[in-house]
This record gives sequence, structure tokens and C-alpha cells, in this order.
Amino acid sequence: MRSIWKGVVSFGLVTIPIKLFSATEEHDVSLHQVHVKDGSRIRYRRICEAEGKEVAYSEIAKGYELPDGDTVVLTGEDLATLPIASSREIDVLRFVPAEQIDGIYFNKSYYLQADGPGSKPYVLLRQALEDAGTFALVKVALRQRESLAILRPYGDILVLQTMLWPDEIRDTGTLAPDTDVEVRPQELTMAASYIDTLTGDFEPEEFTDEYATALREVVDAKVAGREVTQPPEPSDRGGEVIDLMAALEASVAEAKKARSGRSAPAKEAAKKAPAKAAPKAAAKKAAPAKETAKKTTAKTAAKKTATNKAAPRKKAAKKTA
Repeated sequence: MRSIWKGVVSFGLVTIPIKLFSATEEHDVSLHQVHVKDGSRIRYRRICEAEGKEVAYSEIAKGYELPDGDTVVLTGEDLATLPIASSREIDVLRFVPAEQIDGIYFNKSYYLQADGPGSKPYVLLRQALEDAGTFALVKVALRQRESLAILRPYGDILVLQTMLWPDEIRDTGTLAPDTDVEVRPQELTMAASYIDTLTGDFEPEEFTDEYATALREVVDAKVAGREVTQPPEPSDRGGEVIDLMAALEASVAEAKKARSGRSAPAKEAAKKAPAKAAPKAAAKKAAPAKETAKKTTAKTAAKKTATNKAAPRKKAAKKTA
């Protein structure tokens, strides 16, 4: 990985030199716009609306449109005067309990790596955050944009997660259901049963991007000249009126069946794997035991025979005496 940003984390009077790396990368299947007739790429040109001709990059600036339609043109020099453009400091504003920050605020994640002499204070901050169960709330300027962010432990490293500003989170007031909707206790119990049936550990490797996989299969089929198979149409149940209790009961039954179906192959494999190996190992170990048993039996028989032969001699010796 290549670092995309270098700076320092200000932790009180302690500064931690760090490098920043993108923590994620998307693996979408890239599709381009092409001409249906010959498959050639469609390109866009930078056309000036007033002159109707293409404009070079060197003649392009950024502009802010005013409510009356006029535009304020901002040049590179204007933007360079902003204080955040060259800011390379991540300043800790406060420490907040982790549970107080809802996930809706999180935007993008970055890995932090200690740079140069920053290893010890880096480990100190990471361990202190982990022990306290808190996040460090910070401000950071990335790509000409200032953001709120949090620093939090992630395994052996620190992660910076940029956040949306409060005014960027839309209000939910008009989206909530009516307040007079009532849910019966039996329905809550059945819903809890369904949740309990599907409750398990988060194992991200179990899940895949089915759309991307299907899209790649379509592309491969086109390349190989095969017929593209159409997936079945999903059932449209959006407007269907249902018996909520009956639907919950059916959901629980289906979830239990699906869970048992997933776990059965693993259990069978676990049972069969040792069973195949066990007889061979037992046979090898049992062979010396049988030979030992035969030898022991032979020795015992020989002793009994010798004892039986010796018994008359002892009796005869007593009579003579």
C-alpha cells in the first residue's frame, strides 16, 4: 500500500508522526459507455456553454452558483489561501464513549501507521483508547475538505474514520410510522424467536457480492460465446396484505430449517473424517497387542504343563521320605 497523506496526531502536548492509508478498496466490475453499433467508447468533452467549444484543463476553475444564477469563480490561488489546504495536523478535540456515536455518521476509513519516532506514543494512545473504551474525536482536512473524525483501535493499529457533519444527516421525522400502531405481545414474542434463531457471530467471509459475481458470469459467457442464462425474477410481495403472526411463524420455521441445513454438512464431515482414519491407526496398533496376547497365552500354557508334570514327582518324593 502507498500512503496518501502524512501528518501528525496531536495528543495533548504529545505529537505522533503518522502516515495515512486507505483502509478499503471497492471491487466493482467496471462498465463503460460504448456505441452499440461498433462497441467503441463514448467520450465526453469539456464544452463551454457560452462559446460552444472545447476548453483546455488549464482554463478551467471552480465556481459557486449563487441563488440568482450568477457564478462566483474561485481560482487555485483563492483555494490555496484556505487554512485547511495545507493542514497536516489531526487534533484530538475530546474523548467520547464509543457507544455514543451512531454508525450513520461514519463515512470513510483510513489506517494510521506510526512514522519515525512515533511508535511509542502511537502505542500509548492506542492502548489508552482500548482500555477506556472511548473514541478520540478529531478534526482532519483531507482532499480540500475538513471533516470530523474519530480515532479508534483496530487490532494492533489505529483507524481514522471520517464523519458526516450533523447538518448532513437528514431528518427522520416524516419517515416514522404512525404513533398509534400497536404490536401485540404474541407478535413480539414470535419476532424475538425469529431473531434468536438467526443470531450468530459476524463472519464477513460468509457473504459475497452476488450481483458482481453474476455480472462477471454474464461477461465470461459473452466472451466464450455461450448463451446467457437469465436469473429467476424475484417475487414482488411489496403490496401483499399478510397475516403478521402467520408470516412470523413461517419465518421462524424456515430459518430453523435453513440453519439445520447449513450445519448438517459440517457435522457429517466432522463425524466422517476421524472415522475413516481411526480403523487404520487402530489396526496398526492392535497388531502387536494380538501377538503379545498369543505369546502370553503360550507362556501360560507352558507353565501349566510344566506344573502338572512336576506335581507327581513332588508327591512321589514325599512318599519316599
